[in-house]
Amino acid sequence: MSAEQGNHGRRPEAGGNVADLVADAARQWPDSLALIDSGTGITLTWGAVDAAVNAEARRLLDAGLTAGDRVAVRLPTSTAFAVTLFGVLRAGGVAVPLSPQAPAAELIPLLEHCSPRLLVSAEPHADDLPEGVRGLEPPDVRGEPGERVEPAGAGEDIAVISYTSGTTGPPRGVMLSHRALLANVEQLSAIEPPVLEHADRAFVAIPLFHVYGLGPGLLQSTAVGATVVLAQRFDARQALADCVTYQVTSIAGVPAMYAEFAALPPEELAAGLATVRRLTSGAAPLHPKVLAAVREATGIDVYEGYGLTEAAPVVTTTLVTGYPKPGSVGRPLPGVELRLVDSDGGAGPVPLDPDDLADSFDEEDGGTGLVSLRGANLFSGYWPDGDHGPDDEGWFRTGDVGYLDNEGDLHLVDRANDLIIVNGFNVYPNEVEQVIDELPEVEESAVVGVLDERSGEAVKAVVVPVSGASLSEQQVIDQCTGRLATYKVPTTVEFAETLPHSPTGKLRRMRLR
Repeated sequence: MSAEQGNHGRRPEAGGNVADLVADAARQWPDSLALIDSGTGITLTWGAVDAAVNAEARRLLDAGLTAGDRVAVRLPTSTAFAVTLFGVLRAGGVAVPLSPQAPAAELIPLLEHCSPRLLVSAEPHADDLPEGVRGLEPPDVRGEPGERVEPAGAGEDIAVISYTSGTTGPPRGVMLSHRALLANVEQLSAIEPPVLEHADRAFVAIPLFHVYGLGPGLLQSTAVGATVVLAQRFDARQALADCVTYQVTSIAGVPAMYAEFAALPPEELAAGLATVRRLTSGAAPLHPKVLAAVREATGIDVYEGYGLTEAAPVVTTTLVTGYPKPGSVGRPLPGVELRLVDSDGGAGPVPLDPDDLADSFDEEDGGTGLVSLRGANLFSGYWPDGDHGPDDEGWFRTGDVGYLDNEGDLHLVDRANDLIIVNGFNVYPNEVEQVIDELPEVEESAVVGVLDERSGEAVKAVVVPVSGASLSEQQVIDQCTGRLATYKVPTTVEFAETLPHSPTGKLRRMRLR
């Protein structure tokens, strides 16, 4: 084994099985601490994880699992989730991670849509399961080790069906192959300096049923044999205590987590993150005020990235350039091609070489466009028919609108489906929200389009004031009037105690409409 392999792990084989990551980690670092469940206190070495995965794979096969069968995994972020996921994949099944908090009204339609053979859940018989679905208890991760199960399925075989959050419509099942998931691990592993190393202890409180927690959290850590500290839910003070107790060195988070950190006294935050060397954020834009507050208190920068379920999931990150840039999500990962296209799909690609990115920017021709992607990490279409996947040339057009600055870094403007059209003029909600959020009395805001007889659509703002703050509708309108074109100024302002978010903190505008 080379020194580089010992530190960073062996690059995953693109044609392999995702569960091979566990076998490789067990082979290289059998006695290294792998998983720490902060809620239950359960700890497992990589050797023990591999043994538990074998036992789980055998249990699933004995329960009737055959190649290609779906297994719904409805467990919190925990050692049980990790072992179940890898067990399903080693046995040749397709894992369908689902929220353990989802009520029956949300759960049952998803089960009917993906038709799993098995459901692994803490309460497998609590709901009336669709016909043909058998419920199983979570695995005993500290039980008797199972005999070696040879991995079934690899490459283009589907490994995971990950349901989108449904922010713009009904959830859709994104089919992620072993190839796609392993490709994104390899793409992240190609960043220098490394995103994660074997000696790291990574704190993961992002739900593992979400592809962000699953990929950059669990799979990336497994690929280098790092230690994963798992938390079932995020509480800022408890997270800091876990960081101290377990000597955490890396945190993968979402903006809501960092906002909670930034709200704590600076000295408390600095003490809690004393062992941390790297902070990353994704899933939604991070407010520059939050980024600045964390840096001022700790001296640690927060690196932002952009991804989507269909890309398994990471597309860009400021880690590629090595420096954070407020408002930017950085540059494409090695091996990911990105270009901005118009509604007809016409545009030129963004060069893969970061040194050439700045040369590709033309201020006269520049502007916003739909983000289009190509890479081995892309999905295989939506369940069950594989529809609407990458085109014949491998490009997938996202629903995200962005632009490149004069250094070639990507800035996201908004979701195309969130676009508000007022008298034929485009209004991007994020632009209006940024102006409203500059008011010190504003905790958070959301802007959506509402029907208007005269202009087709009008701008509506929903504002969450800071606790105890006094704020009027006119103050919000005046703030926007001084900074925005008239058609972008909200015609309606409502106040709320909270805004609806997905489990990773992404704003759910659909509910506000």
